[in-house]
Amino acid sequence: MTVRLYQFAISHYCEKIRWALDHKAVHYQTVNLLPGQHIGPVRKLTGAGSSVPVLDDNGVIVQGSAAIIDHLDEHFPENPLTPRSPVERDEALAWEHRLDEEAGPAVRIWCYHYLLQRPKRVIPMLTAGTPFYNRILLSLAFSRVDETMRKWMKINQKTADAAEPVMAGLLAELAEAYRDRPFLVGNRLSRADLAAGALFAPLFQPAQYPVPWPAPRHLLPPMSAWLASVEEDLAPVADMYQANRGG
Repeated sequence: MTVRLYQFAISHYCEKIRWALDHKAVHYQTVNLLPGQHIGPVRKLTGAGSSVPVLDDNGVIVQGSAAIIDHLDEHFPENPLTPRSPVERDEALAWEHRLDEEAGPAVRIWCYHYLLQRPKRVIPMLTAGTPFYNRILLSLAFSRVDETMRKWMKINQKTADAAEPVMAGLLAELAEAYRDRPFLVGNRLSRADLAAGALFAPLFQPAQYPVPWPAPRHLLPPMSAWLASVEEDLAPVADMYQANRGG
């Protein structure tokens, strides 16, 4: 039996599923894809959309992080991530949906807007886990890649600036919640915590994440300044991640 996760190593939505699989002790293989070149293979699997993560559970194809967690809880019930209590279940799903829809895009836009300005730092992140020659190819075509990514994900200074209050507001709410209790919902790790920790992980750069993070000194000054301004609220999310993510 083989479980495969089709992913970008850099994707924080994919980190959410890596964490879910590891939490449930599911043996799986990662298939690392290169952004842009992923479209054909993913559409061949799904017959439709080209987004990742995509899980192939012995021929059963599931696309999207929330749907994958639904599948994992049904077929790998050990260490459930969806609370059994209807009230807690609704609360966990509400947190996850909000973080998926608000935090995920905001973090992605903000990080890429600045990281794409440092090709030598971002190219190893985009190509992590793929054959070495992709780094060369991406370097040669980087201006086109930069243009395409910015157009596809609507990345620019205006959208990056707009992402900052979204991230700051969510981090303030999460910090308040984690200061009162170890988990967002109930007394155990849930899909809400995975969404919070994974989707904000690019801001605190955990070692468990399979990409070569740029050293803090290599971040552009606007990134460093804004991260310093939210450091206090980001810390409880980072602490929860480190306490529960494992190696």
